[in-house]
Amino acid sequence: MSKLSRRDFLKSAAVQSAIAAATSMMPGVSFAWDDSRKGQASTDIAWKKAPCRFCGTGCGLLIGIAKGRAVAVKGDPQAEVNKGTLCVKGYHSIQALYGKDRLRKAYIRKDGKLQEVPMKDALDFIAAKMKSTIQESGKDSVAVYGSGQWTIPDGYVASKLFKGCIGTNNVEANARLCMASAVTGFLTTFGLDEPMGCYADIEHADTFVLWGNNMSEMHPVLFSRILERKRTHSNTLIIDFATRRTRTSVAADKSILFTPQTDLAVANAICYELFRTGKVNEAFVRDHCTFKKGKTNIGYGTEDTFKFKDKAEASSLEEYKTFLADYTPEKVSALSGVSADDIRYMASLFGDPQRNVVSFWCMGMNQHTRGTWINNLVYNIHLLVGKISKPGNSPFSLTGQPSACGTVREVGTLTHKLPKGVVMREKDRRRAARIWQVPYENIPSKPTYHTVDMFRALDRGEVKFLWIQVTNPMVTMPNLQRYRDGAKKEGRFVVVSDVYPTPTTSIADVILPAAMWIEREGMYGNSERRTQHFEQLLQPPGEAMSDTWQLIEVARRLGFSKQFPWSEKEHIEKIWNEYIQFHDTPKHRMAPYETLKAEPGVVWPYVNGKSTLWRYNPTYDPAARKGQAVDFYGKPEGKAWIWLRPYEAPAESPNAEYPFWLNTGRVIEHWHTGSMTRRIPTLHQAMPEAYVEVNPRDAKRLGIRHGDNVKITSRRGSIVMKAAILFRGNPPQGQVFVPFFDENYLINELTLDAYCPISKQPDYKKCAVKIEKA
Repeated sequence: MSKLSRRDFLKSAAVQSAIAAATSMMPGVSFAWDDSRKGQASTDIAWKKAPCRFCGTGCGLLIGIAKGRAVAVKGDPQAEVNKGTLCVKGYHSIQALYGKDRLRKAYIRKDGKLQEVPMKDALDFIAAKMKSTIQESGKDSVAVYGSGQWTIPDGYVASKLFKGCIGTNNVEANARLCMASAVTGFLTTFGLDEPMGCYADIEHADTFVLWGNNMSEMHPVLFSRILERKRTHSNTLIIDFATRRTRTSVAADKSILFTPQTDLAVANAICYELFRTGKVNEAFVRDHCTFKKGKTNIGYGTEDTFKFKDKAEASSLEEYKTFLADYTPEKVSALSGVSADDIRYMASLFGDPQRNVVSFWCMGMNQHTRGTWINNLVYNIHLLVGKISKPGNSPFSLTGQPSACGTVREVGTLTHKLPKGVVMREKDRRRAARIWQVPYENIPSKPTYHTVDMFRALDRGEVKFLWIQVTNPMVTMPNLQRYRDGAKKEGRFVVVSDVYPTPTTSIADVILPAAMWIEREGMYGNSERRTQHFEQLLQPPGEAMSDTWQLIEVARRLGFSKQFPWSEKEHIEKIWNEYIQFHDTPKHRMAPYETLKAEPGVVWPYVNGKSTLWRYNPTYDPAARKGQAVDFYGKPEGKAWIWLRPYEAPAESPNAEYPFWLNTGRVIEHWHTGSMTRRIPTLHQAMPEAYVEVNPRDAKRLGIRHGDNVKITSRRGSIVMKAAILFRGNPPQGQVFVPFFDENYLINELTLDAYCPISKQPDYKKCAVKIEKA
């Protein structure tokens, strides 16, 4: 068979048929190519830069704009994050703008039915409802629930309006569900949030330990950088430490499976081995670490009345060694299913002075009833061997949303947070009041409801008005049936701002059409502390409006024009310039607006015109004190805390009646609840529906074949879906896995709303179910 030229291939009947099919499903989107291979589809296309709006990697895109539409996309070779590479979602990202059922008009529910209304009327109605609710039930009866997809201006305006102007701390975001444990892990160990390293660690490391992280599907561009490192440096090792085998396991040098929850014990066993083999960097620990212990047997948050506050107490090196004596490899092997030899092997990698080690994790560690603890324990390992805050040595928590870091963590859109500091601290409230131009007394000194608690409060009737923006909680909340029923109760009023109909818009009293991504100007902040600006490249459809401007319009109707005086043309720049006043110190300084516009991303702290790639290291970080290897300046004594954190069992484990673990997560084709990616024809066709992964031996015993309908039942509900056997991943015997992207299969009706008592992040990875052929 003769080899087709690129031009002939693109002109072939098969390719033309595929293009015709895609175009018919996405009217107005053209698919063009460049015969000269110089990256420009046609002369009438203008290429514009923007960060990808899927996951927290922050890949740089070049988007082709022609005749007022986005018509092409490619990776930006100047973007340091992805260096011109994209994943399948990035390459198809612009198609998410053009689904046939895109929301273009506002709706108000009247007599049980949604009726189209002008946007102005909907905004008037929302403001009036907020006023009357506050008058009748108090400030804490209204709340806003946002997202790690909020841009930085979105989150900043929401926090200013609700905390500063209205005077309630009822501000939360869905990032509570995905990275809150990373936050509390960083804070309790280092005193400051977010990673000390950056993606450039990949090019300096030769050992990658992936803690419960299917990185090949969840962060494929970063994983491709790891694979390229391995290709060019033959001594590079990838260790997949997980509860099921995935595509990441296939690419890894070693795949090690552990029983759910026992990562706590394995991490302690690694530390035990480091001491036993003399691999602890004693000078580093002496000079830069101190020892702490906290409360134990801390509960799981399943009760509405649950309250917990940890208390750090002083410990010592000797007490720590005594604590670790309970975590010998042999003891932990019996608990975890990990062989003692594999535990020793992992310890040897961390302890080898010739190896640079990066630990990566995401939901596997964070969605955990002891999520804060396991974050602390991985930091312990890196601290004991001094492999931290220098190129190629880093513990690194990845995020799953484009601005979970920039908006939720940095702006502080959680009930206890402010753009700098916390509501509990007087000086932080005074700073916020001064910048926001509100009375200091306006900002309450106590947090109210974290996410799970907020939806419980909505169910109980304490929260009566809830504005949901850029998220789909009627798919993502654990123990979902309770919270969906609660939102539909009499006396509840729910506003939803979104781009498409979802199960969450289906329970809304008002729906506002939102401008999406490049239909407005904004900034995201990615996993490596990189702030990325993007211009408005397109006009939003119909009356769709950015979430920022929706909030400003309602704020003005509530009487807060003084606090929100900006014109629509300049408001993003003005908001940014106001926001960065909170961070005008070398420890967290942000880049000027003009710099953000000029560069594909800037890593904070931004000091003396330079990004800080490695924090706490005086060679790279101007805020760190000179003359020492590291300065953990987030803690008063400049030392990181090594925590004594034990193994504790999960909230729910398999038993005779419910003999399987249920684990949930994502697939490479779809993002979160699929409300955008399932409207992208190529991605939907590649993965059209959710499924349940069953181990082949369990399937044989139960008479289940690939494609059979299987009924999965937990103590909270049941669902029927198709079985997948050796399809994408393979759970061990006694475990099943279900992705949550498909709103036709609401797997979170089965999950348990237990959470880490410190971070308040739910555990979506562990509950007990039974399965049977349907």
